[in-house]
Amino acid sequence: GFHLSGTVTEPATATEPEMTYKVAISFDRCKITSVTCGCGNKDIFYCAHVVALSLYRIRKPDQVKLRLPISETLFQMNRDQLQKFVQYLITAHHTEVLPTAQKLADEILSSNSEINQVHGAPDPTAGASIDDENCWHLDEEQVREQVKLFLSQGGYYGSGKQLNSMFAKVREMLRMRDSNGARMLTLITEQFMADPRLSLWRQQGTGITEKCRQLWDELGALWVCVVLNPHCKLEEKSCWLRQLRKWGEMDVCPLEDGNYGNELPNITNALTQSSGHSQDSLARPRRTVFTRAIEGCDLHWQDSHLQRIISSDFYVSPSYQREGESLLFNSQGQPLWLEHVPTACARVDALRSHGYPREALRLTVAIINTLRLQQQRQLEIYKHQKKELLQRGATTITNLEGWVGHPLNPVGCLFLTLTEACRLEEENCLEISDTGDSKPPVYQHVPVATGSQDSGESYLSLALEVALMGMGQQRVMPEGLYAQDKVCRNEEQIIARLQDLELDPVLVQTLRKQCILLLEGGPFSGLGEVIHRESVPMHTFAKYLFSALLPHDADLAYKLALRAMRLPVLETTAPSGDVTHPHHLVSVVPSRYPRWFTLGHLESQQCELASTMLTAAKGDMLRLRTVLEAIQKNIHSSSLIFKLAQDAFKIATPADSNSDTTLLNVALELGLQVMRMTLSTLNWRRREMVRWLVTCATEVGVRALVSILQSWYSLFTPTEATSIVAATVMSHNTILRLSLDYPQREELASCARTLALQCAMKDPQNCALSALTLCEKDHIAFETAYQIVIDAASTGMTYTQLFTIARYMEHRGYPLRAFKLASLAMTHLNLAYNQDTHPAINDVLWACALSHSLGKNELAAIIPLVVKSVHCATVLSDILRRCTMTAPGLAGIPGRRNSGKLMSTDKAPLRQLLDATISAYINTTHSRLTHISPRHYGEFIEFLSKARETFLLAQDGHIQFAQFIDNLKQIYKGKKKLMLLVRERFG
Repeated sequence: GFHLSGTVTEPATATEPEMTYKVAISFDRCKITSVTCGCGNKDIFYCAHVVALSLYRIRKPDQVKLRLPISETLFQMNRDQLQKFVQYLITAHHTEVLPTAQKLADEILSSNSEINQVHGAPDPTAGASIDDENCWHLDEEQVREQVKLFLSQGGYYGSGKQLNSMFAKVREMLRMRDSNGARMLTLITEQFMADPRLSLWRQQGTGITEKCRQLWDELGALWVCVVLNPHCKLEEKSCWLRQLRKWGEMDVCPLEDGNYGNELPNITNALTQSSGHSQDSLARPRRTVFTRAIEGCDLHWQDSHLQRIISSDFYVSPSYQREGESLLFNSQGQPLWLEHVPTACARVDALRSHGYPREALRLTVAIINTLRLQQQRQLEIYKHQKKELLQRGATTITNLEGWVGHPLNPVGCLFLTLTEACRLEEENCLEISDTGDSKPPVYQHVPVATGSQDSGESYLSLALEVALMGMGQQRVMPEGLYAQDKVCRNEEQIIARLQDLELDPVLVQTLRKQCILLLEGGPFSGLGEVIHRESVPMHTFAKYLFSALLPHDADLAYKLALRAMRLPVLETTAPSGDVTHPHHLVSVVPSRYPRWFTLGHLESQQCELASTMLTAAKGDMLRLRTVLEAIQKNIHSSSLIFKLAQDAFKIATPADSNSDTTLLNVALELGLQVMRMTLSTLNWRRREMVRWLVTCATEVGVRALVSILQSWYSLFTPTEATSIVAATVMSHNTILRLSLDYPQREELASCARTLALQCAMKDPQNCALSALTLCEKDHIAFETAYQIVIDAASTGMTYTQLFTIARYMEHRGYPLRAFKLASLAMTHLNLAYNQDTHPAINDVLWACALSHSLGKNELAAIIPLVVKSVHCATVLSDILRRCTMTAPGLAGIPGRRNSGKLMSTDKAPLRQLLDATISAYINTTHSRLTHISPRHYGEFIEFLSKARETFLLAQDGHIQFAQFIDNLKQIYKGKKKLMLLVRERFG
């Protein structure tokens, strides 16, 4: 039949009543061509009711009544029966059908209507004619709506996943050879091109978001697949080509290598750059995400050699032709396919995607045989050039187009094709494990089908081999953030797939063989002895190889990982000293560094590789030495070396067992290197680094501590050496941790004191106090430190530093020394008339109290200094008041006699202080009156009251004060209101 109709009942649930839906399905040549259902479901997939009716028809064909097309039934009726049939039909559906019935009746009765020009009438139940297009039903409007909705959500709410599942649906359609695949992809692409964000991103010159970028990549790759369909018609292909060109010419079409214009104009390109591969970006044709598909339209499948490769496992060259060079076969007679590798892999992807898995496998094997031959030839070329290249120490040979991170993902494509052929499909392989992750795939060895003698190879070992070849290919880092990021992402994806492989003896043999070839591969391998300066680093790849090889061949594992540690882009022109990432600053100034946007990530991968080796080498003195040397030679970032030092320390000091001395020493050595690198540069983690180093040295033992104390000047600043290093070394905790005997404690203390004195000499301002503290227990050292302070006091120290040390001296029981330092501090100080909240006021009051407590002579010595330095009336009157309250000399210095009498303000030394205070009040009053506002009048009157108290301490004080007030009334008589208040208070 061609038309199926039925009713589907959906049983009642707790919340919904039972529902019945009418469903109608048209089909033609085993495809559903249209559906309708009363549920009104809007989705790109069929609703459950359509699926239910279809399955019912498939599973119970005898339960479905088969009828003739309706036109046959009508043909058997006479005129009366026909009239009856039409009237009953109209009555049953009069609301829906009546207007249509009336219209048709009018047209049939009109002799010249269109309906009367055609013989016969349509019959929906009779099926299509043999020439009609027949394809699966696809609700195009629905596809448009869904894509538009997902794009508008901008990758949020799982919309990225939804779009990826639509792409997967397209791939599934292609594999089923459903002609709607390309149609659906066209609808998706139209919506992508209409995304309003594209023009916005273009205007702002910002890049497309990461998630969106990946969707565009997949879109481009799918089009390559579609146009490479080996059985598509020419007119289809030309129609796709027109569409692709139209999209590619639009301004908003995203470019293949990433963004619109957010890469700064690469000025380094315009200048002649050392590497010849960067042509001026202006000269390059614009490549959009569709360019590869457009180029793919020029490829065909007519080549007879290609046809023979994909159509038979047994295609080999005749044995008599195997001598000499051939472009079609290798020396074993196996066919080769010498096309540009990514293009050849795109063919494989197309075969796989269009449901030709055997053909895809055959072409893959031919490509791998070609790659092997190339690898052999490159090894031979290198053998001839080896001497010259090693002398130069660099090479210009490298692939400009890397296979990892390539838009067509050639390595991933071959790997997938081969591993899919080896997958063990378990019964319950669809089960998801408890954690919600799908289980890793399980593979088995499937022998390669070949026409020649049994090669003993399996598709699985080929998969491993081709992944290693591709990842190990030496290639130049591409330009632009997106392309560079893609290299890292693709590498991680391939490694994740490799980690799913259980390495059995066969695979280990493949791994070893390929690793040896990579090490010997010279400039063609990223792990060869000489590489191009801008070669993509191999750290991530080498970390995988190291871990995989280690249990089977440790020597090879280390050789390979140590070779991979280099990062030549930072070697040749890196300035001396610590290169704290100047390359992360993307400057428009032509730089000695090419613009590697992912350099931070690459350096951290280099660090990961080193860390993996350190962990593995624990307890092996020789290996640890070699790894340490590689780190010191190749890693240029202090923060990464610090991270490695911390890693080594953690591994060396497990909580549950003894420390590993060899690894601890490595941690210490790395720590010392970090100290030297960051000594003269600013590093926000420096304090943390210094503290950590002391902890590490403590774990290593007393000799390490002595060593860092003795060579402090090459590792620490004087402040760090005294306040952090020596202080921690001398702390109670350290002594306990090391359980030292007396001679060892003394040795440490002596080193700490020597360090303290050296630091105090070098930087007295910041180290004097720490030095005194560290030397407390040794009389000679303490005296030396004190002398250093006194010598530095007149030139290099501030009053704050001197007051702090003076207070420390008093606290330690040296009041006379404290007095001396306080006097020196006073000479550096200057307090203006209005600085009545200055932080040094407390120090001044303390210094005067100290002098007063020592006796009359000390007070007499400090007062002239106070008078000279302090011009603030309130502070002076406070000092004066304190000095008159008690008798001087109460500190009771041995050998001194004190009278115990209060001091008079009429006699020296207080007389001088009183005069200074009165004149400070007079000066301050005039200063305040020059710019006083009415709201400060009350405060000013209080200030004068305080002044009067001080005036009255002098013998003729009341006369002096009266004169002072008269003076004010005379000079400031213009300020009538204020003078009125002065009169009210003071007469």
